[in-house]
Formats: sequence, structure tokens, C-alpha cells
Amino acid sequence: MPARHSAPHLIAFATSLLARAGLDAEKSAVVAGILVEGDLLGHTTHGLQLLAPYLGEIENGAMTKTGEPRVLADFPAAVTWDGCRLPGPWLVVRALDLAIARAKTQGTCTVVIRRSHHIACLAAYLKRVADQGLMVLLTCSDPSVSGVAPHGGRRAVFTPNPLAAAWPTDGDPVILDISASITTNGMVNRLRAEGKKFPAPWLVDGHGQPSGDPAVVFADPPGAILPMGGLDHGHKGYALGLLVEALTGGLTGHGRADPAEGWSATVCLQVFTPGLFGGHEDFLRQTSHVAAACRATPPRAGFERVRLPGENGLRRRTEQLANGLELYAGIIPALTSWAAKLGVPLPAALV
Repeated sequence: MPARHSAPHLIAFATSLLARAGLDAEKSAVVAGILVEGDLLGHTTHGLQLLAPYLGEIENGAMTKTGEPRVLADFPAAVTWDGCRLPGPWLVVRALDLAIARAKTQGTCTVVIRRSHHIACLAAYLKRVADQGLMVLLTCSDPSVSGVAPHGGRRAVFTPNPLAAAWPTDGDPVILDISASITTNGMVNRLRAEGKKFPAPWLVDGHGQPSGDPAVVFADPPGAILPMGGLDHGHKGYALGLLVEALTGGLTGHGRADPAEGWSATVCLQVFTPGLFGGHEDFLRQTSHVAAACRATPPRAGFERVRLPGENGLRRRTEQLANGLELYAGIIPALTSWAAKLGVPLPAALV
């Protein structure tokens, strides 16, 4: 049976590694918390799996260790930052705090960030906003990286371009985190390293032929990930990918039209206060009615019941907080050399 670890102990371990690598104490704690939250929700390619690469980026100077974002524009409900390649999770948490405060008086606030470092799992930011009775939208792209072909194409143009959102109901919040692509670069890398294939042709090779083999992405000529919807309905994911590009690179004024600077993120987040629109109680009445109607829908063959987006992740989070977090195989081994190098003891597994 796989070992489990205490979530607080994992956060402390990750915080210590980041701090020993040179990151500010506050930034280290925020980044560590977001990474572990990703694992708690089940996003195992975007949780502590990212810690070793982040430590490498700190070591080689590609992630800025200290300082503040540079304010490029500041209106009551529209803010633009240059993230100066500071840690993405810390920038997003700071931006959300600002957007929440302003949305409570303005009704809504949007913060966009250019030149952030990678921001990890988008779902990891959402519950804390929805728990305050607010609605949040969050999306990002990496203008220095590609991996996803436009529908009908065979060369990568975009990143998976995730889109996440959350809003309250009279029960648990609805939490969604989807990509405009059928899979992610992280999963391509994981399956390739493990010698595995996708369950269906989610990729195209460099000649445009459908494939489920992640090795085609690294071939010459390189293949690409298909948009969400795959071979026949990929126009839908393609359109969402373009929307994300407009919300991120477009609104920040910095993206794929500019020289690449390395692993990064361009971010757009927006917070709404329902009480300053149609009213908080009526918002909950509407969202709760739709949620109940979905859950009450008779399931089709192969499904036990109809769930809401995020329901499974929240259930997993509660269980893992109580009984320990089950890390994906390979995460602790990947951090062992960093722990030895930085003088941080490895976290002990729960008995």
C-alpha cells in the first residue's frame, strides 16, 4: 500500500526546501501550500511534482527570489502587473487578495499578470475564494512554450491553456479546472518517462497522423497534443485556447508575439461579488437549484451517479487531510537529492 504523509508536514518540508534554496520566507510558505493543495485535490502532475523543477529554476536564476511585482496599470477594477518572474503561486495569491478586496466594493475586479513564473495547479486557488461567497475565474498560458496544435493542424502553437472557476452553492462550491487541450504537457512527460501510452489518439505526430504514443511529441518532426474534443470536435478546445490567449497575452499586452524568456506564465484572474449584482441570496438560489437538478439526474450506464465539477477533488481533499496524503510514485525520490543538497530531512511517512 502506498505510503501516506501528513499534509502539514509536506508543506513544512517544501517550505524548508524553497527557503534553503533562497526564496523569501513568505513566498516559500505560499508556494509550498499551493503545491500540496494541488496534490490534496488529486492534480498529481501539478502538485509537489513541480517542486524539484521549481528548485532547479531558483538555482539557475530563472525564478526571481525576492521583490514585488511591478504595477503597470491600476484602476479600481482593472490591475496589470509585471510579475518580474517571481514565483507564480505567490503572485496569484497576492493578486487574488487584491481582487477580493476590490470586488467587495466594486462588484468585480480583474488582475492580469505578465512575466509570472509558472503558477502550478489552478484548482488549488479556488476554494478559498468560493468559501467567502465569491465567484472566481482564473486562466493562464505560457507564451514561451507550446505543445497543443490548433484544430486541423499538426504543429504546436499553444500551451494547454487551462481555464478554472469556482462559485458557491448552498453546499460545497462548484470547482472546475479544465484545459483547452485533451491532455497536458505534464501528463505527456509522465507517460513518456513511464513508457506508457494514452488510452486513445489524443496526439498527432509530426505528419498529422493520430497517435496515443507520447513519444511522437519528441520526434523529428515533433507531434502535438490535440485540442479538447479531439479529432472530431477539437474546434471547441481550439476556440477556448484562443480565448485564453486573448485573456492572458492580449490583456497583459505581453505574450507569444514577444521574445521567449523561459518557463513562465501569463495570468488573468477575475473575482465577482454576487451580492453587488443580482443579490447574494438569489445567486445561491440559482446555483443551488442547478446543482441539485444535476445531482438528481438519473445516471446512464457506467455511472453510479451524477457529480458536480470538483466534487471528487473535494472529497479526496477531506479524506487525505484526515488520513494522510498519498503522493504519486516518484515525487519523493525526485526530491531526495534536493533534500540532501539543501540539508532538509525527508518527511516521514505516517505509520
